[in-house]
Amino acid sequence: MQAEPKKSQAGNSKEGSQPASLIGQEYEVEVGPVAHGGHCVARTAEGRVLFVRHTLPGEKVIARVTDGDEESRFLRADAVTVLDASKDRVEAPCPYAGPGRCGGCDWQHAKPGAQRRLKGEVIAEQLQRLAGLTPEEAGWDGTVVPAEGDKLPPGEVPAWRTRVQYAIDPDGNAGLRRHRSHEVEPIEHCMIAAPGVSELGIEKHDWSGMESVEAIAATGSQDRQVILEPKPGARLPLVELDKPVSVLRIAEQDGGVHRVHGRPFVRERADNRTYRVGNGGFWQVHPKAAETLMLAVMQGLTPRKGDTALDLYCGVGLFAGAIADRVGDKGAVLGIESGKRAVEDARHNLAAFDRVRIEQGKVEAALPRTGITEVDLIVLDPPRAGAGKQTVRHLTKLGARRIAYVACDPAALARDLGYFREGGYRVRTLRAFDLFPMTHHVECVAILEPASKGA
Repeated sequence: MQAEPKKSQAGNSKEGSQPASLIGQEYEVEVGPVAHGGHCVARTAEGRVLFVRHTLPGEKVIARVTDGDEESRFLRADAVTVLDASKDRVEAPCPYAGPGRCGGCDWQHAKPGAQRRLKGEVIAEQLQRLAGLTPEEAGWDGTVVPAEGDKLPPGEVPAWRTRVQYAIDPDGNAGLRRHRSHEVEPIEHCMIAAPGVSELGIEKHDWSGMESVEAIAATGSQDRQVILEPKPGARLPLVELDKPVSVLRIAEQDGGVHRVHGRPFVRERADNRTYRVGNGGFWQVHPKAAETLMLAVMQGLTPRKGDTALDLYCGVGLFAGAIADRVGDKGAVLGIESGKRAVEDARHNLAAFDRVRIEQGKVEAALPRTGITEVDLIVLDPPRAGAGKQTVRHLTKLGARRIAYVACDPAALARDLGYFREGGYRVRTLRAFDLFPMTHHVECVAILEPASKGA
């Protein structure tokens, strides 16, 4: 790839001084493959790597550096002019998308099918680089499947985000953060916000004194909730929105979430069961995600009557409840979750199952304390960083017939799949779901089994 510098606002670096900033430097570049994180790779004429946003593979663009100096291993940049466009490019439907604007979406400028192809390429690259697996070896057909109702023509955007955290600017306007910045892009409407969030009218209210306002619209009920984070010393505003809401606040003293008025929880639905989710706790953001992932996990695990199972990082008990339903009265499920409120909710949600137990603690510490030496099934849905070598090593010694790994980060998934292989497990199948349209995020479900079974 050839790249020519266009102009620079950077100063010259002198011996003993700070390296000269390259922010503002522009390069004409031919854009290479997509990379994990919502950008593509290009190189300057000198061979320095550029991670370029707002572009697509194969394009020729003018890229303006947004982060980096003369000694940086790589530079971050925005494509500010497209000289030769990809056939997959569309005009961004959102008026707030583009260089220097809202950082919430990565691929507004790409056709929906192209977005899914790009995500598939990222998954394949991470599997190969970090786990040494081809798609065939991972039992994956290479596709990223849209959620039901999300397959829309170019120029249309799914309204899927049931939880939106608005940042508040100094004038009290609600907006969203710019990419890798604390600066706020004031908005009148977020196109990817679910209808239940949009109908609250957060953007047209004055939020002076607030640091952030998170809006939550449950998909399993009509429950609506806002969580206010005041600036130090600020008083809470009178919350009068376009629809009834419960109000919670983040306390300055301990960072905890506390009820102001209304219910401290929302009610969600999945697998014909209602789940209580308190104090803004974790629940899948896409309205179809919980059901989609639950079905993928159950289809992969194929629970049997009488099975014993672990649900690690269990949250409010989505997978534990689904497994408990299927293993029957003679089966047993142990869930482990670190969040105190999530544990309370999980115990409430699964109280009807006598042989379900929920333990509080970090998985790496709580799992060894259980004394469990064997189990039939395991499901784990770790945070973005993954489960890690220590936990995976422990799991491979429990002799599970099947393991379901739910991952929101393909790099962490690939690393952990490598650890599972070292412990004697192979990937039986892998499925990928586009549950975060317009962003670079993607959800995967990998089903593992002992390698000896596939020999």
